[in-house]
Order: sequence, then C-alpha cells, then structure tokens
Amino acid sequence: MQKAAKRRGSGTEIFFQLTRRHLLVFFKNKVRLMYTLLVPVIIFAVYILFLRELELSTVENTLYRLGIQADEALNKYIRTLVDSWMLSGIAALSTITVSLQTNTVFVEDKQNGVNRDFASSPINRNTLIGSYILFNFLVTLLICVVYLAICFIYLACVNEFFLDFVDFAQIFGILLYATVSSTLMTVFISSFIKTEGTMASLIAVFSTAVGFLIGAYMPLGMLPAWVQSLCAFIPGTYACSLLRYSFMATPLAQLSDYVVNVMQVANGQELIDAITGSFGYQLEFIGVRVNVEFQAVALAIFIVIFIVLNILSGKKLTDVLGVGKKRRKKVHHTVSAAEGAGQEPENEPQDISKKIGRASCRERV
Repeated sequence: MQKAAKRRGSGTEIFFQLTRRHLLVFFKNKVRLMYTLLVPVIIFAVYILFLRELELSTVENTLYRLGIQADEALNKYIRTLVDSWMLSGIAALSTITVSLQTNTVFVEDKQNGVNRDFASSPINRNTLIGSYILFNFLVTLLICVVYLAICFIYLACVNEFFLDFVDFAQIFGILLYATVSSTLMTVFISSFIKTEGTMASLIAVFSTAVGFLIGAYMPLGMLPAWVQSLCAFIPGTYACSLLRYSFMATPLAQLSDYVVNVMQVANGQELIDAITGSFGYQLEFIGVRVNVEFQAVALAIFIVIFIVLNILSGKKLTDVLGVGKKRRKKVHHTVSAAEGAGQEPENEPQDISKKIGRASCRERV
C-alpha cells in the first residue's frame, strides 16, 4: 500500500520534471528564444516609429473640429493617453502571439517522435498536457513582464510617469489573468497541429489577424458588424479592454481634470467623450456597450471553457504522443504482478526521469 501511494504521489514530481524539460528545450534553442522575445518589441518599435504620429493626428483633428487650441500641457496629457492606449493593446496581443510561438516545443515533440520516450512510461495524459500548459504560461508571462518593463521605462522617459503601486498591481493582475486565458486557448489550438510547417503558417496568419480582432490596433467599432460579433468570442478581446482600463484610467482622469477645471473649456466633457470614443475606450459590440464587470466574468468563463476543452483534447493528444490507455494498463498490470509475487516493483519515477532527460537532450537530425 505504501509503495502504491508512493507511486501515485510521484505524479507531481513527474509533472514538474516534464515542465522543466520543456523549459530546457525552449531556452536551448537560442534562435527561437530571440524571435519570441523580439515579437512584442518589434510591434512596440513599429508603433513608436510609425503609428504614434498617426494616432496623435487623430486627436489633433478632434481638437480642431471642436475649436480647441491645445497648449503644451494638454499635448502632454494627450500623448500619455495615446501611448497608454496603444501599449496596453500590444501587451494584450503579446500574451497571445508569445504563447502561440512558445507552443512550437509542443508541436516539435509530436513531429520529432519524442512519443517513443514518453510511450514507454506510465505518464498520465492530464499530467502531460498540464506540463505543456504550465511551461507555456511561465514563458509567456516572463516575456510579457519584460515587455511591460520596457513600456514603463518608455513612459517614464517620454512622458511624465503616472503609474503608482495600485496601478502596477492592477496591470500585473490583469496581465496574469490574460496570460492564463491565452495559454489555455493556444495550447488547445496547437493540440491539432502535427508539423512545424503548419505551426509556422498558423503563427504567421493568426498573429497578424488577431491584433485587429481583439482591438489592439484599432477600435472594434471600426470593423464590420459581423467581424465584431466574431470578436466577442475571442478571450483576448476582453483582456485587451481590461488592460486598457488599467493603463488609461489615470491619464484619462488627468486629461479630464485639466480640460474641465484648468482650461475651463465649455465643451470639455464633449472633448473627453470624443477622444475616448475615437479610441474605443469603452468596449462595444455592434453598438452594445460592455461594462468592466461583464468583461472580467466573460474572461473567466473562457478560461473554464478552455480548461475543459484541453482535458477533452488530452485523449487525442496522448494518443498522438503514444501515451495511451493500453500502455498504462500494461505497466499497471506488470507492477501489480510484481507486488503479488512479493518482488520489488521497478522504480517508475526514476525510469521516467531518465526518459524525460533523454527527450530533453535529443537533437534533431
């Protein structure tokens, strides 16, 4: 009984061994690591070099239409607001693109025959899929936190830094929330991909389209009605909106206070509404405004849905990787027979550790 309990308790150890193995494989490939790190940085650079002035010109046109002459202080608040809007969108987008890129390890394992190592060990299918999810989550969160640090440094250098500890905590909490949903979604999608070529095509197409579908590049109100309906079923849409609320809350309050109380513009509130409307600050689907509470609940529902879908896809995944029920039954029968004969059963965790280690060291030919 104690030996059986020991074997059952080894599941946690195997889980973390697998996760560690995935991390080693990912960080061992320097080209893949650099590309994954550079994805959000490249989008950030494109915004700074090209898109920033375009977004600022949109606000300037709004000021001109309302007959408001902007001074240096007003321009500073507007620049901060515009930067917050775009950088928060890129942060939400990065949780998806980085997570998808990280799943190349998952797909490579299926293509390169790592199943031959895993198949000879009684690895539970939920343990296996869970290790890929945890690995993906850790890498995605790490890279997105690095991106956030770059954003904060940029905001501190270019604009007056406006974030306090509460803002930091709220942004990080939402980023954590968004990373969980993106990880679960991309791992489920990747479970159907069997080759690296197909995965590369998916990354290229999906990463390009999803930036528009979640509203990272432009407000969802600018998209056709049928596309907006589609966006409502993407968890990244809600993650993007929640991050924007956190990023933009303080600069929007500062801008509103300056326009209404300092400049005492007669139509100051109209200006604020026009600016927030042009940026899609309030999430809307086909003219229906979605409040923050609903967005948070919707994201939680998507997380639960993708947890269930990943569990259901675990059967298919383990069949592809060769970790099927027949093999586990065979090992269980061998262990039971050994116990019945009074023999010491083979040390499963140790054997599994060796096979995980060999899978980590395997090089592609």
